[in-house]
Amino acid sequence: MSRIERMTIALPAEMAADLKAAVAEGRYASTSEVVHEALREWTRARDVQRHEPAAVHELIRAGDESGPSIPAEDVYAELRALVAARRAGSA
Repeated sequence: MSRIERMTIALPAEMAADLKAAVAEGRYASTSEVVHEALREWTRARDVQRHEPAAVHELIRAGDESGPSIPAEDVYAELRALVAARRAGSA
């Protein structure tokens, strides 16, 4: 089991009231649970920010290697034609 370390933090009154309200409404068992969830989300967001540039570069590389692109106008024209044909067939 991980070691628990107690900390004292200062929050603006509005944030403290929000934490207490979340517990009072039964959404969380304790204010510590609210803070734990907030810190987990903060950690996830920080990890995404750290890894996001590499992921974007990888997606760009994969796109570049996937072959020639098709202009969006051509794709939309083809989709419109398919939709029109289906509508004409079901009318």
